[in-house]
Amino acid sequence: MRTQQKITGTTGVLGLIGNPVRHTLSPLIHNTISEELGKDLVYVPFQAEEDPVTAVRGAYHLGIQGLNVTVPHKTAVMEALKEIDPAAKMIGAVNTLVRTEQGYKGYNTDMPGLGRALKRRGISLRNQQLVVLGAGGASRAVCTLALLEGAKEIYLLNRTKERAEKIASELMDTAARTKGVVGRILPLSASEYESVPRNPSIFVQCTSLGLHEGDGLLIEDDNFYHMAEYGFDLIYNPAVTPFMKKLQGFMIPCDNGLTMLLYQGIIAYELWTKESIPDPLADLVLNRLERQIYGENIILVGYMGSGKSTVGQALAKERGMRFLDTDAAIEEAEGCSIREIFEERGEKAFRDLETEYLRRLKATTVNTVIATGGGIVLRNENRELLKRTGRVIWLKASAEETLSRVKSDTGRPLLDSASEAELAGKIERMLRERTPAYGAAASDIIETDGKTVPEIVRGIIKE
Repeated sequence: MRTQQKITGTTGVLGLIGNPVRHTLSPLIHNTISEELGKDLVYVPFQAEEDPVTAVRGAYHLGIQGLNVTVPHKTAVMEALKEIDPAAKMIGAVNTLVRTEQGYKGYNTDMPGLGRALKRRGISLRNQQLVVLGAGGASRAVCTLALLEGAKEIYLLNRTKERAEKIASELMDTAARTKGVVGRILPLSASEYESVPRNPSIFVQCTSLGLHEGDGLLIEDDNFYHMAEYGFDLIYNPAVTPFMKKLQGFMIPCDNGLTMLLYQGIIAYELWTKESIPDPLADLVLNRLERQIYGENIILVGYMGSGKSTVGQALAKERGMRFLDTDAAIEEAEGCSIREIFEERGEKAFRDLETEYLRRLKATTVNTVIATGGGIVLRNENRELLKRTGRVIWLKASAEETLSRVKSDTGRPLLDSASEAELAGKIERMLRERTPAYGAAASDIIETDGKTVPEIVRGIIKE
């Protein structure tokens, strides 16, 4: 495994053509994979303002091993290809070019990328009723996937019914010639949303609504969204769109489009290299994407009384971040206090809850200050999860300082003691035992003895 990519005379080139390409995240995806797998490949973006056909032919003669294609060239480049995958033909656009002896072969990995993102969530489209909002190029790929995956009925809603009808007509014509496709697409205008049968449905949001501050929804009626059992918004920035907020208000599970972005890239890489990308590497790339787009989490670890919650709340306010306390979150989820968990189920049961919560946290949390329980670092798995979730900072306090902070706190079961002297001895022993674990988890240490909360916050920001 390499830590830094080195380019030599034998390095293979992958790339992206489109206009614009300045803000693309594709290099992060593909170069991370190459570095982690030790592949001698480098991925670079190419701005192709005009004539993408000539650009593709030139890339082939330059020996470029594979290309992604983004807007506005996904359809125009098809003229330059020697072969096109049947699913890409059905969609009418390609986004991945794979080098063959005769020329490039075109694929569309958006569709299978969404399929793999849904599979990651445990969602199957077979025999499902889908509601697809919007009738652009993205919704065409979504409808194609749904047909090929065995969806029963796809209700395609758009502001103008004509666009929905055009996509439905073209895809159903192709589906009629495709073995095994039995579903149907029913086009509707957005104003006809009440015509959708009130059955449990998977909702996919394909419009651009949500990209800008103040955006609303294609359909505002709360009753319409009550039939959703799961929702997916193709937009990934912002992290939570108006569509997602609507579903979350009804406690309906939903996701943004970041996992689709991840898997369309992974599938392209697999097509270029003929090598499967393991799930742990996919998780690593997703974590880096989240940090790049949404901002890195800051995780505070340390012994009881080190000020993690107080400092964390002040830091979150100062930085405009969210705040989360793992102990409080576990108490809320379990419906009882940590003391009750210890007394009724034991310490191991609580540590198991911490680990499970960290696994979920790593997959769902960004731009958040996270205050953790004092013993969360004791498990090696937890330390690794913490480091993959964000930047870990150890708030370090001496035994004497800790004693002065916690001696009147009766909510910490591990500190139950008959006297202050016994408590002091217990703190000193536990600190001695846990110090190596805090050091192994953290990338930075902030000494907190004798410092005010604002001073500690300034120290963290400086680090």
